[in-house]
Parts: sequence; C-alpha cells; structure tokens
Amino acid sequence: MDIKGRVIQLLALQTGEGKNGTWKKQDFVIETDGQYPKKICISAWGDKINESALQVGNEVNVSFDVESREYNGRWYTDVKAWKIDALGAGGYEAAPVSSGSGTGSTSTRPTTELPSTFQSGDEDNLPF
Repeated sequence: MDIKGRVIQLLALQTGEGKNGTWKKQDFVIETDGQYPKKICISAWGDKINESALQVGNEVNVSFDVESREYNGRWYTDVKAWKIDALGAGGYEAAPVSSGSGTGSTSTRPTTELPSTFQSGDEDNLPF
C-alpha cells in the first residue's frame, strides 16, 4: 500500500543489539491531505530509513505493510514502511535536476480512445 503525506514529527531513533547484530528503528508521523486529514505513525527499520526524505515538513510517499498480532488477548497493529520517497512540489516524485541548459519538457499522459462496444442500433440490447 502507498500513502502520501507531510512529515509532522520524527520520534527518537531506537537502536539495539539482537542475535543478528545491531538494529535500528525510526518512527515518524505523517499527516495526509484532504478534508479530514489523518495522522499515521509509521515505523522504518534498518536500511529502509531514508534520512534525506524524513525531515519535518517534507512531503513523502510511503510504501508500507500493515501487520497485526495478538498478545495476551489484545491485538497490536504495526505500520511498517518498506520504501520512503521524497515528493517534489505538487505531490509528485522529485526528479533529479539536470545541469544542462536545455528546457525541461513536461510529460503528459497519452490519451487513448476506447472503441465503442455498441452499434448505433443496439440501444435496447444489453452486453450480457
């Protein structure tokens, strides 16, 4: 799943030692845009922590998984990021800046016209 939002808080970086070596976890809170903005606390583990994108005020696109587990009759849910991308102005992924003097081109989505499945005399016939 993916979600776009603005980083509003970085929680303290957590580190520790496990049987597989050193681990680190960064929790952060994003706020979605819209009529009813939502705040979501997301965890990033190990090399998934993108420190350049995780700055308070940055617009980000987060790809994540949601996982729940039961412990002593209670359920706990984690939102774990597996990819964090900084977004440029307008909510689109930031493209690398070219040092050339050429003018930038804007890409537009190609429009395709879909063929009509109905003929002009088939108004009363349903396609199923």
